[in-house]
Amino acid sequence: AGEPAGIGPDLIVKLAQLDHGYNLTTIGDPNLLLERAKQLTLPLEISLVSNSNEMINTAELGKVNVLPINLKTETITGKLDVRNAPYVLELLNVATQACLAKKYDAVVTTPIQKSIINDTKINFSGHTEYFAKQCGNVTPIMLLACPGLRIALVTTHLPLREIPDAVTKDKLEKTIQIVIDAMKQQFGIRQPKITVCGLNPHAGENGHLGTEEITTILPVIKHFSEQGHKMTGPLPADTAFRPELRQKTDAYICMYHDQGLPVLKTLGFGEAVNITLGLPIIRTSVDHGTALDLAGTGKADCNSLLAAIDMANTLAQNQLHSTSTTETANES
Repeated sequence: AGEPAGIGPDLIVKLAQLDHGYNLTTIGDPNLLLERAKQLTLPLEISLVSNSNEMINTAELGKVNVLPINLKTETITGKLDVRNAPYVLELLNVATQACLAKKYDAVVTTPIQKSIINDTKINFSGHTEYFAKQCGNVTPIMLLACPGLRIALVTTHLPLREIPDAVTKDKLEKTIQIVIDAMKQQFGIRQPKITVCGLNPHAGENGHLGTEEITTILPVIKHFSEQGHKMTGPLPADTAFRPELRQKTDAYICMYHDQGLPVLKTLGFGEAVNITLGLPIIRTSVDHGTALDLAGTGKADCNSLLAAIDMANTLAQNQLHSTSTTETANES
């Protein structure tokens, strides 16, 4: 359910009013959800469940299953409270462990407020890195997707001055490999076409504006091309997202957060989904923040949450099909 002061609870209450057809369990404080429903003047009926229970069908409008985690202190809608940071982290921990135990097919997250967690002196850079740590320090890759565009990031939440040192051959190679594997196993694309952006303006302009393209990015692209993968790049980011190139690309590899995400959020804000690749579980999320000013007003839109659930379902179905196909091939 995310940050309790933000729009996460609003989105869950609004989602309960839709005939979405999914079997969902919300992890959060049931009293918070009931209070937010009252603020929004929307009907809500809660069925409490536990980790070990089978999920109850949530097809009936106005009903939601809740795996209860109680708030640490009273929450005022729209006002952050550092005392509730442990509650937010507990939600993530419970969700991770439940998915690792195969009790759920995927976890979908509503927004959290990173700053309030860091105010507790916990070093927290985001969902992506936190889930990776909880799953055994695996390599996480942030992929954002909207209709017609998928963008994976080599680095995520770093200051700009640290990015060139963080873009190493090893990091880039791992990123591309994880993206290729995900395109095949979770997106059902047999031979994905990957477009790689450069790091520097004009992709370094043959070394005149930076050498990372020559020393780091191009050798990795050649490595994958020689293995038979369809690779393009490194391309200047200012021209890489032209419509004709997007049509020829299944996934873009961008070197840093604000290289690709302004394009994606301009094209698909409200429809975009944040996906964490490289985990042993499926995790998707909304593409927006906590919107504290909208919490409790009824103005929050749950389209991105529904898109994240749709995506989680698609990934789970494709992964199940991919696993079944592999097992059948191995038996043969």
